[in-house]
Amino acid sequence: MSVPKRDACRLRHVEYALALLVAYLVGSVDFGVIVPKLMGVDIYAEGSGNPGTSNVFRALGKKAAGLVLLGDLLKGVVAVWAGAVIVDTPFAYWSAVVAVVGHSFPVWHKFKGGKGVATGLGGALFLQPLVGGVAALVWIAIVLKTKTAAVASLIGIGLLLPGFALRGVRGAELVAVGLLVAVVYVRHVPNIKRMLSGAENTLEAR
Repeated sequence: MSVPKRDACRLRHVEYALALLVAYLVGSVDFGVIVPKLMGVDIYAEGSGNPGTSNVFRALGKKAAGLVLLGDLLKGVVAVWAGAVIVDTPFAYWSAVVAVVGHSFPVWHKFKGGKGVATGLGGALFLQPLVGGVAALVWIAIVLKTKTAAVASLIGIGLLLPGFALRGVRGAELVAVGLLVAVVYVRHVPNIKRMLSGAENTLEAR
């Protein structure tokens, strides 16, 4: 028995909404808050107050930062995978965007989140493993070279748009990638201002 066209359309819209909700809620799980809290530290009261890998690195060291980075990467993968399962892979590009928004404005943490770099890279790794992998390696290389996470983040995330385009991604999916990059860049505006004034923090772990 076939489903009436109107009912099928409504069901599709429910699937869209569910996929985006899952992406936002998964993105809102902020390991930059959870890992320090398990160690008895309020990350909002440490360093820059940003619950991101860089601030955790400076406040708690390599192991804690590594756990945060891994968790944020994986939640990007999970959010996008869920979008692909609930709807389809093309729609999962929008799940990646919403996961980054969730990371930046997490409902579980009073909407005070990080900048979405690792979560965005995790989503990219699922959608285009080659592009996501190259961007992640470039991010790591620049961090090691400059000791400045913001520089690495802006360049690494910035590679996603041309990288996806070179892999043949077009239309709405490429627009979604551009929006993801834009969200991360907007979240880095304070860092950009500090870099221009020569006052940006470098990575100095305990």
